[in-house]
Amino acid sequence: MSRYSRSTFRIWLAPLSLLLGVGLTIFVLTFLLDAHDQADPVHVVSLLFHPNPDSAANTLANAGEIVAAVLAIAITVVAIIVELASNRYTHRVTELFVSERINFFVMGLFVVTALQGMWVSITFDYSPEKGGFVPYVGIGLTMLLLTVCLVILLPYFNFVFAYLNPIQIVNRIYQHTLISIKTNGNKANVAERQREAVRGIEQLADVALNAMEHKDKGVSMASVDALQKLVIDYQEIRNSMPNEWFTIGESLARNSDFVSMAKEVLDEVARRQIWFEMKVLRQYQTIYSESLNRMRDINYLISINTRMLALEAIRQEHDELLRLAIKFFNTYLRATIAQRDVRTAYNILNQYRLLAEELLDVREGAYAVEIARYFKLYGQLSFSAELPFILETVAYDLCALNEIAFERKAKVAKTLLKIFLKMDKESEGEVQEASLRGVRKAQIKLASYFLLHGDEKRAFQVYEDMANEDLQRIASIRDELIAVESPEFWEISDRGVNFDYLPPNRRAQLAIFFGWFKNLAPANQTIISNIPGSM
Repeated sequence: MSRYSRSTFRIWLAPLSLLLGVGLTIFVLTFLLDAHDQADPVHVVSLLFHPNPDSAANTLANAGEIVAAVLAIAITVVAIIVELASNRYTHRVTELFVSERINFFVMGLFVVTALQGMWVSITFDYSPEKGGFVPYVGIGLTMLLLTVCLVILLPYFNFVFAYLNPIQIVNRIYQHTLISIKTNGNKANVAERQREAVRGIEQLADVALNAMEHKDKGVSMASVDALQKLVIDYQEIRNSMPNEWFTIGESLARNSDFVSMAKEVLDEVARRQIWFEMKVLRQYQTIYSESLNRMRDINYLISINTRMLALEAIRQEHDELLRLAIKFFNTYLRATIAQRDVRTAYNILNQYRLLAEELLDVREGAYAVEIARYFKLYGQLSFSAELPFILETVAYDLCALNEIAFERKAKVAKTLLKIFLKMDKESEGEVQEASLRGVRKAQIKLASYFLLHGDEKRAFQVYEDMANEDLQRIASIRDELIAVESPEFWEISDRGVNFDYLPPNRRAQLAIFFGWFKNLAPANQTIISNIPGSM
């Protein structure tokens, strides 16, 4: 059974079957008990199909009132629930709900039943003395419709609550937006399709932001995922879009995310045909900024999704989207440093490094080198902001990137090593000692990797970079690295790794590396490594 079929059964078929079954069972049992003692049971049964005209007339007279009362209850309850959902998430809820065909069907059923009862009542022409016309078929149909109206009320409320589930709201906005983009038509309706696309993107972002205000993390994450899926699905149809779609007209230029841009910038965005992707990522930027130091899981998800968009750009050979994703990663990092959210930076850098690893084989690693330079830039920027642990994190990520580049025999491996060894140069007189030690540890870890794989030349480059360091400092760094026994970090973290840990086979290479330092004191393996700066 498909997901749609299960949903239909749960919302409609199951409650309808239950209510009809229980109601019919109770009526049949009581009717049979009452008819059992009658002298003419056949006549009693016939009343179901040919009721007493007076009783039928009275029932029909009350039917209109019943239907009107039930309809009023339904409209009142639904209006309150829809308004609450609209205020909590987005005003688009009301529009989507009103346009839902099931609402028209249910409300129409109530109206038709009321009209049927009213008109059938008019056609009565019967008196006990003279007899006359009794519309038995009309009576029967009216009773059937009235029964359906009463029975369908609870399943309809079930549908309303399910429809207004915030996750379902997100899915419907996403689907409506994608359909609006895909709609074929002449050039005249391209501007309208752009407006619908922008409106859908903004409403998904609004849902995420409003949900954050109410601590609805799951809803915010669903909205962030929907925006990512919208961009990925858009890539599949992007090449089939008309040229007019990529033009930034007057209406689009006045949008809040584009209105502040210079005309030259807008022209460049139009030339690169990336206004749609830019719009989505600008919403990501807004949500990301609001989440800093508040709801970090949203920050992590945005970074993951931005990396996924970059990977999709690689798959689609869409260089403009890839460059855009890199720019927004940089924007996230700067905002994170400005808000001093070290833990978020720790996780964002992990996703950025994973992207750089994927890019080692793209355009001969040019993008990976570009990202490595940004790593160095933002690591040093964090020192200026007195956030030393970020530089330490950058150092270990660049270490990992260098290892992957060496393993894949990437053409840019030498360039990446040079960038890595220059990480602490510009800030050497200003940064905190603890984090400079972290950078050196990461570089020594990389040297141990080179030695393990037989590349003594590159390992010696690392040695040359720190050959003039204070020997006492070098010795203490060596002892701290040797003392680390556990590969797992001693607190809960998303990466779950201990930066300073070296596997036994790599730890054995330390003797070779530190043997290059003349007059270095013997190793003291009883020293316990310093606890790194807090995340």
